[in-house]
Amino acid sequence: MLSIQNLTLHYGQSQILHDVSLEAAQGKVTCLMGTNGVGKTSLLKAVSGTHKRSGGEVVLDGESLPPLPAHYLARKGIAYVPQGREIFPLLTVRENLETGFACLDGQSAVVPEQVYELFPVLKDMQNRRGGDLSGGQQQQLAIGRALITRPKLLLLDEPTEGIQPNIIQQIGRVIAYLRDQGKMAILLVEQYFDFAFDLADHFYAMRRGAVILNGSRGDIGRDALLKAVSV
Repeated sequence: MLSIQNLTLHYGQSQILHDVSLEAAQGKVTCLMGTNGVGKTSLLKAVSGTHKRSGGEVVLDGESLPPLPAHYLARKGIAYVPQGREIFPLLTVRENLETGFACLDGQSAVVPEQVYELFPVLKDMQNRRGGDLSGGQQQQLAIGRALITRPKLLLLDEPTEGIQPNIIQQIGRVIAYLRDQGKMAILLVEQYFDFAFDLADHFYAMRRGAVILNGSRGDIGRDALLKAVSV
């Protein structure tokens, strides 16, 4: 579903990503790992259009995508759940979900019942303001909002960060369910090692803006991956 070839990214005069190549298959969870500051979030931002890449190619579902703004790429099928969630605190839960309608191009502007089935708390709290939700509830809202757009590619940046254990487990079950539906590719950035290792099908490890390890869970093994992503 996603193929990245030799992607580079600069912030001003500083080069952040160095010829990064990566693939994320439909019906699989691909996990990008590494310590803080190695370029994981920058890669997601380059793919989603939040930051303009300096070079390289991004191919989604067979279509080569130029460096388009984020709202164009969202309509192409890329949904991004950023670190920190970035929900709208003064909008209600329902209104936050409905912001995804802008990407649907004529499709029925309704919140799919599946979103509420995956995250029942969103239905229970649909008239509450987003800013009144707990961190875990906001994370569920951010993922639900992304699913409104019917993505081909779901980008998740640290979905377990600052979340209580029971909601981490629920989010893990939702990601596994979405993978098993086989309709999208999921690219996950995650530092919670056990969560990532139990969930992902394929791993990439980064260091200093470059990929240093690439392989499936069975090919790499737990110890080698842990060593690659440790300080």
